[in-house]
Amino acid sequence: MEVNRGECIDLKRERETSTIVSEDLAVWWAGGRVQLEERRALERYFFNNPEFDDAVPPSCLSYKERYEHVLAKGTKFIAKLREWQAKDKQAQQQDKDSVDLQLIYEFRTLLSGPLATALFQQSFPLRLHFAMFMPTLLNQCNEEQQRRWLTRAWHMDGIVGTYAQTELGHGSYIRGLETRADYDVEEEEFVLNTPTISAYKWWPGGLGHTANMVVVLAQLYIRGKHHGLQTFLVRIRDEQTHEPLPGIDVGDIGPKMGANGVNNGFLGFRNVRIPRDQMLMKNAQVLADGQFKQAAHPLLIYGTMVFVRVIIVRDVMFQLLQAATIATRYSAVRHQSPIDPNAKEPQILDHLTQQVKILPQIARGICFRLAADVLWAFYQRVMKQLETKDGSGPLAELHALSCCLKAVCTQDAVEGIDVLRKSCGGHGFMASANFDSIHGLAAAAFTYEGEHTVLLLQTARFLIRQFTDSLKRKVLPASVTYLRNAAPLSWGDNLLENAARALEISATGQLRDAWQWQQEQRQSHSRTEHQVNNLAGRRLAAAAALHGHAYLARNALQQLEQLKRSTNQGLFELLQQQVELFILDTFQRQLGAILKWNSVNGQQLKQLEQRYEQLLGILRPNAVAIVDGFDFHDRVLGSTLGCWDGRVYERLFEEARRNPLNQETVNHSYHTHLKTLLQPSKL
Repeated sequence: MEVNRGECIDLKRERETSTIVSEDLAVWWAGGRVQLEERRALERYFFNNPEFDDAVPPSCLSYKERYEHVLAKGTKFIAKLREWQAKDKQAQQQDKDSVDLQLIYEFRTLLSGPLATALFQQSFPLRLHFAMFMPTLLNQCNEEQQRRWLTRAWHMDGIVGTYAQTELGHGSYIRGLETRADYDVEEEEFVLNTPTISAYKWWPGGLGHTANMVVVLAQLYIRGKHHGLQTFLVRIRDEQTHEPLPGIDVGDIGPKMGANGVNNGFLGFRNVRIPRDQMLMKNAQVLADGQFKQAAHPLLIYGTMVFVRVIIVRDVMFQLLQAATIATRYSAVRHQSPIDPNAKEPQILDHLTQQVKILPQIARGICFRLAADVLWAFYQRVMKQLETKDGSGPLAELHALSCCLKAVCTQDAVEGIDVLRKSCGGHGFMASANFDSIHGLAAAAFTYEGEHTVLLLQTARFLIRQFTDSLKRKVLPASVTYLRNAAPLSWGDNLLENAARALEISATGQLRDAWQWQQEQRQSHSRTEHQVNNLAGRRLAAAAALHGHAYLARNALQQLEQLKRSTNQGLFELLQQQVELFILDTFQRQLGAILKWNSVNGQQLKQLEQRYEQLLGILRPNAVAIVDGFDFHDRVLGSTLGCWDGRVYERLFEEARRNPLNQETVNHSYHTHLKTLLQPSKL
């Protein structure tokens, strides 16, 4: 059955009756007209190339076949991307000075954003080279090491790398990592070992069969004395044959719930020796005689994790809006359940209950984007300060904010994607709808680079310190200045300010409760500090989560003020509606905490709920035009339900026809098995 490429009448009508201009949103979303056209041209460059088409749906491939397929496709992708870059005169020669944080960030964005998602629904194994290996070399190598490794790594000249931190027995508690690096003074070498099975590196993307070099976090010992975790550059496979080197035990960990194109691996060492200069020495170093020198900011050894957490907020925003685009278009095409018994079946998007499932997720994605932009700018600013002066204060705030937003945004995105999948009914459960791949990537981000609860507790430790400083009337970092405001909620005419302030008061109240409870446990029960922190865990995690939601709401309001000066009236009104819906929705989702820490009466809640439902009605006519404004190509969505033309049922059938099982009318297993069950007397 051929798909009718004409536009579905429902989506055509939605676009014709919209009151917004999708292209205006697309231009703003891309960062400007030039950026939008460059991205579209790059997508055409790949999508018009039949080399990147999939003859068989990836979901029909075995785990081994999928790896081989995505690696073959991935190597072509990187090569073609290099060709594209070479057309730009500024990119023809990349010396060490041109390989900077912004360049790596932009390339990494290409490998995790719409383009790569279109080609690799469950990611691909070369991504970690640019996502973690390259940033680590840039931020933790000294100048001599950068000259030796950075340009080679950027061009993948004999090097494809990954970042090996997590072990089989330890993840987020990285001080518990067991892999050892013992310094041999006589040979001026480090000797790496995994002393137990739980010390095996476990999870790094691309490690299984792809990477030939690895940044390894290991416990440093010199003459038996422990000097903490340090980073080492280790070649694990021969540069020519790709065979594992002596002492290296490496492989793939096997299928997962999602992200099955990543080639996550395990890695063990047995007396593996590397030269002294392969310890990354920007933040710490071992001299030839075994003397250990620590840099001014030892916590920068964890800088790669901070970088990735900053980027994850943008990643899950993109995944949430992918899912929202699919659900919105499908909901405009699907007709079901008459609102009026005497009327025709309406588009399910006309049902208020469907709008509640979809429209707030769009608003959430947009406000995640506003936060992601601010967080990235903050990260760049702090990294620049650390190069020139003491940046320890901003570094602590950056660490806490990146931990908090990574935890809160991944949880909200995972939950939102599942709501959107369910909003598409049974068809949303089809692999061809692509919710499984989208949800799998977001769900993985919930845990990697800092488990959810652990990150909330790290945030809470920062918040407790700031709360204590607020009691002493000290100056607080910008993200927590609300802790100084002890005034109760005063419900005024501005609903958004009411909601944002109520969230801040709730975060403060929950934090105060945790702090007071800790004080009581110390004074009355003679418990140790570690025991107190453990028993306060639930209260502390709740305070950190509330802080994250309060920050997202306040940041959205602040960014809206700036957008008022930089966008046209129509686009600003749309973004204002999105921010308003997000804040009111966040208020209602946190209602238990808000009622616990604020005096809000029934009439005030009714006022807020009425405005919330009014906003749903205002946004409903523009829903399809809004998601069109994210400008996701059909290949990016990878969904039979979410394509631009709305031909859902035709596409579902077309995909079913491509199923390898349907390439023959009778499967051979009928003759070998089923027939023996159905016709035993004829055997």
